[in-house]
Amino acid sequence: MDPPDGDVRHMSAAIRTPLMIVGAGPTGLAAALFLSRRGVPVRIIDAATQPTTTSKALLVNPRSLEILGAYGVAARIIAEGYEVMGVTMHRGGREVVSIDLQRELRSQLPIGLAQARTEALLTEALQAKGIHVERGVTLQTLQQDAEQVTVTLQHADGGTQTVQAPLVFGADGARSAVRHALGIDFAGDALPEPWQLWDLRLRTSLDRQRVHIGLVPDGFLFLMHLQAGVWRVIGNGADPLAQLPGDSVAGEVQWQSQFHIAHRLADKFSVGRVALGGDAAHIHSPLGARGMNLGIEDAWVFADCAVDAMAGKLERMQEYAELRQPVDRQVVRNVAAVTRLMRGRPTALRWLRDNLAPQAIKLAPVRHRLLQTMSGLDHPLRTRC
Repeated sequence: MDPPDGDVRHMSAAIRTPLMIVGAGPTGLAAALFLSRRGVPVRIIDAATQPTTTSKALLVNPRSLEILGAYGVAARIIAEGYEVMGVTMHRGGREVVSIDLQRELRSQLPIGLAQARTEALLTEALQAKGIHVERGVTLQTLQQDAEQVTVTLQHADGGTQTVQAPLVFGADGARSAVRHALGIDFAGDALPEPWQLWDLRLRTSLDRQRVHIGLVPDGFLFLMHLQAGVWRVIGNGADPLAQLPGDSVAGEVQWQSQFHIAHRLADKFSVGRVALGGDAAHIHSPLGARGMNLGIEDAWVFADCAVDAMAGKLERMQEYAELRQPVDRQVVRNVAAVTRLMRGRPTALRWLRDNLAPQAIKLAPVRHRLLQTMSGLDHPLRTRC
C-alpha cells in the first residue's frame, strides 16, 4: 500500500478554503479523516439531519483495517466488534462447505461490526480533530471553472448558501446529487426480485463467529450475528424466515426492510475539480461485503490525489479516476457474477449452484480467490499510476 501513512504531505498554511465533501457515510467520513491528517482543510455536509442508526454493511475487511490503522479507528473497530472466523454453507438441513478464515487468511481477520458503529467511530475521530459534520445540508447546484467549484447549498431551515471550494468529493450515495449535477451516467442493471432484510433475535446453535449461507429451493439466505443474540438475515425467497438453517427459530424483529439489488458503475469518476467515491461511483449486491470497504479505499486514494491537486497538480484528479475506476469495475463484475449464481434463479442456474458451487469452493484456487475478494486483498492499493 503506497504511500505509507507516515509519509504525510502537508498543505501550505496559505491554503485556507476547505475542500468540500458531500456525504457523511463511511466514504465521506474516511476521506475527511485522511485529508485532515494531510493538513487539508475540509468541510463535510450531509442531507440527513441525524446519523444513521440502521446498518447496511456489517463487515470491516482487512484492507479497510489496514488503511485505518494509523488513525486509531481500526483499533476501536477491533475492540468493539468481533473477529469473523469463517463461512459455512448450508443446504437441505446440513453443512456442505465450511471455510476457516483463521487458517486461510494471512492477514487480520474481518471484523463484524454494524456500519452505524463504524460511522460513529469515524465521526468521533473527526471530532477529535475539530471537524464536525454539517447535517441537514443538501447540494442544489454545482458549477466549476479552471480555478474553483461553486456550489449552492440548502440548509434544513430552507436558507441557501453559495460557496466556493478548490475541489469537491461526491460521496453522497447511489442517488448522488453530485453525480447528477455532473451529468454522469450510472450504467448497469438490477435483479428483478425484492430482497428482504431482518435484524432479529434468533434462537440458534449456529456459530456466532461465522457467516452462514443457505442454499434454499427458491433462493438464497445470508445470516450473520450482530450483537447480543441479534442476527442479520437476508433472503430473496418467498418466506426466508421459514427456511433458516439448522435449529434456528426467528424471534423478535428489531428492524425490517426490503431492497432491490443493482450493479452499476459511474461512467466517469472525475470531471475537472470534482470526483466521485463510494456508492456515488459504484453499487453492487452485499455479497462479498465490499460496498462500504470499497468506498473507504476510494477515500484513501482520493485523499492522496487531492493533496497534489490542491497544490496545483490538477491532473491528479484524473489520475484518481484512472486508479479507481478499473478496480471498482472489476469488483462490481465479480460480485455481480457471484450474486447471479448464488441467488438460485432460474432453475437451471440453481442446479449448477447447488451441485457445483460447493464442490468448486473446496478447490484451493477458487477458495483463495473468494477469500481475497471478501478480504479486499484482491488487488494492490495504488495511489499513483
